[in-house]
Amino acid sequence: MKKQILPSLLALSLLVILAVTPASAGTKEQLIQLQTTVQILQDNMAKMQQSFDERMGVIRDLITQQTDNVNKMTNTIQGLQKSLQQQSSDSSGKVDSVQGQIQSLHDSVDELKARMQKVSKQLDDIRAAQQSVPAATSPAAAQPPQNQAPPADQLYGSALSDFNGGKNDLAAQEFSQYLQVYGTTELAGNAQFYLGEIDYRKGDYPAAVQDYNKVLDQYPGGNKAPAAQLKKGFALLESGQRDAGVKELRSLIARFPKSPEALQARERLNRLGAAGAAPRGKIPRPSPSHK
Repeated sequence: MKKQILPSLLALSLLVILAVTPASAGTKEQLIQLQTTVQILQDNMAKMQQSFDERMGVIRDLITQQTDNVNKMTNTIQGLQKSLQQQSSDSSGKVDSVQGQIQSLHDSVDELKARMQKVSKQLDDIRAAQQSVPAATSPAAAQPPQNQAPPADQLYGSALSDFNGGKNDLAAQEFSQYLQVYGTTELAGNAQFYLGEIDYRKGDYPAAVQDYNKVLDQYPGGNKAPAAQLKKGFALLESGQRDAGVKELRSLIARFPKSPEALQARERLNRLGAAGAAPRGKIPRPSPSHK
């Protein structure tokens, strides 16, 4: 990429020099001066190339660091899950406390992923800038894009921050915009999940059930699938649909038996006096979506 740009700039510089050189300039001194100028240009290009490589190296290091942070956070969550399994027989207060920590860690992982996407986008922007140099002087290049959505990482990070800050309406708008523009990205399922969380916070449990159904139907392999099924079960219970809620929680336990959400489901079933999972050998699916 940069190898294509540098010769173009060099050729353009030579054309400028030849254009301003008088027609009678054929002496040895002028040729030497021209050769010297070309050498200076080549040196400058080499310095630019070195600077570009250094910046690319820094960005790659940042991506590596962020990846390490995500891996460390994942290990912490796994350790916390084991701790929760050991405490599952204790009082519900202790279990709820650990569950809250797990949810906080999940949110932190989401933020780290958003930051990694931001660094990756910076890398792509630098490469795109290298490609767009020849077209920088065109009239169209001076026209700013209209109605362009913020970058994916920026939009998701802002939405998550507003959600954690209790700004439900603003967060809902941002998550909805994210799904509209970036509905095929890795964090799209998370955005849909948080729309369900917002409706759950508001006490609109039927809407929350529909939101969680979208997570399960459209993003079944996402990391929010267990949480979506858990909260769907809770929402059904809160809306008075006890049998449907119990069925959903039992389905969750069968599908994700070692997940922290399964522990929460068991705890809720114990409170309801409906402990127990589905018969062994049959793993029930989430109840059909209401479309």
